[in-house]
Amino acid sequence: MVKMKPFNAMRVLFVLFFITYGSYKVCGQTIKNDNGLKLKVEDFQKSINGKMVGLYFLKNRSISMAITNYGGRIVSLTVPDKNGKMADVVIGFKSIDDYLKATGIYHGAIIGRVAGRINNGKIDVNGTNYTLQQNAGNHHLHGGLNGFHNQVWEVKSCNDTSLVLTYMSKDGEMGYPGNVQTEVTYTLNPKNELSIAYKATTDKSTPLNLTNHAFFNLGGEASGAIYTHLLTIHADYICPINEDKMAIAKNYRVKGTPFDFTKEKAMGKDLVLPDTNQQLKFAGGYDHHYVINKKKKHEMSLAATVVEPNSGRKMEVFTLEPCIHFFSANFFKGADIGKMGKPINYRESFALETQRYPYTPDKNVFPSIILHPTDKYETKTIYRFSVVE
Repeated sequence: MVKMKPFNAMRVLFVLFFITYGSYKVCGQTIKNDNGLKLKVEDFQKSINGKMVGLYFLKNRSISMAITNYGGRIVSLTVPDKNGKMADVVIGFKSIDDYLKATGIYHGAIIGRVAGRINNGKIDVNGTNYTLQQNAGNHHLHGGLNGFHNQVWEVKSCNDTSLVLTYMSKDGEMGYPGNVQTEVTYTLNPKNELSIAYKATTDKSTPLNLTNHAFFNLGGEASGAIYTHLLTIHADYICPINEDKMAIAKNYRVKGTPFDFTKEKAMGKDLVLPDTNQQLKFAGGYDHHYVINKKKKHEMSLAATVVEPNSGRKMEVFTLEPCIHFFSANFFKGADIGKMGKPINYRESFALETQRYPYTPDKNVFPSIILHPTDKYETKTIYRFSVVE
């Protein structure tokens, strides 16, 4: 007769917990920033709307990063300077609770369904009108309050250098039509490149324009203002905006204006001109789409380069997308405390968001961003890190 072991309820619960919440698996090694701060997995373990949040670590020989599946956010990205000193160059928070209570709600997140503003929250898809959530005055911004940035993504796979996240956006979410299945892959490769690959399909025609909203400071988080960062953007035109920060055209030539970064220029050089430049005044600084100079559509091309002179850190942004949105962090007021224990202040970070043209129902203004059931949405952006002497 086989002797049966007594029933152990705690053991069963333990097994069921890890079957259900296997997303707690940690990929790679814990990140330790140069100030001794360690990001802890347990500080990100939380149930949000019945789904479990975790923290995931990726690492190659020189770079390490942390990502949470809450909004697919880049929490940390640690890279060396010209002397080998490591610093975290992405602004973020040390716990999931800090993200949930933050006044800055897009830090490091995947933005969708549509990055940017949509006039009055109105879209026209194949002759049918839809009303989206108005979360920026009378307008719709970055997918709405419960856009992709505020969703818990499923962890499809994870290893030391790659993390694959998926999210199903249901028909009617934030007012958008169609069930949209999205997959985003973060990868660190041996070339010190962070690549972000996006894929999506839909069962109804719907606008789609995805990006990542990481805020960078190549001197390191909490190292001060970005004014001396040297920026090059390979774009002869921007999309000008109106008083509501709504893009209205794609033919504003940058030559001879504060928006000209075709040659390397300090980010802060012309930020003192909002009273004399209407576009800077409307945006409160830089908050504009740059139309990338491309020889061929959909080619992987260099969109922008940033160098921080003191550290020598260099970041190059390559993308398949037609545009890159430069935002000079015009609205942070120190209300949020970042993971280094210091306030996130005005113009102490910047964003370079690769994406498609803004949404408009008028195809004569911008190319359509409508994804149809017969289409596949696929794009990739690469952030390459190196140093200059």
